Amino acid sequence: DVQLQRWGGLVWPGGSLRLSCTASEPIFEDYAIAWFRQAPGKEREGVAGIAVSDPSTYYEEFVKGRFTISSDLAKNTVYLQMNNLKPEDTAIYYCAKGPHGSSWYRMTYLPPAQFTSWGRGTQVTVSS
Repeated sequence: DVQLQRWGGLVWPGGSLRLSCTASEPIFEDYAIAWFRQAPGKEREGVAGIAVSDPSTYYEEFVKGRFTISSDLAKNTVYLQMNNLKPEDTAIYYCAKGPHGSSWYRMTYLPPAQFTSWGRGTQVTVSS
């Protein structure tokens, strides 16, 4: 399944981090992959998703223009490039896969309940 490979960390506001999500086998052409996050005391929320076969990407409003999701099929890896990070981006970040066949459909929202194989989360802290 999917595993978070690149740990998060502590960055200054305005800084950048790149997270990686690697699958143990080629699945991205069948399964959409999405990034979620959960801040203390808050519910898990979607951040960005990618449907490789559609092909399309989806971003929640609060990360548009700052985060970029991409894939490298040769490495079975999906990346989340996070730029211009803000303190409110502080959270535990997770990657997960959507239902079988979801890679062929454009995502319009990211409901956590429809995603499975949650990778191990990684803490991202944005603070000065």
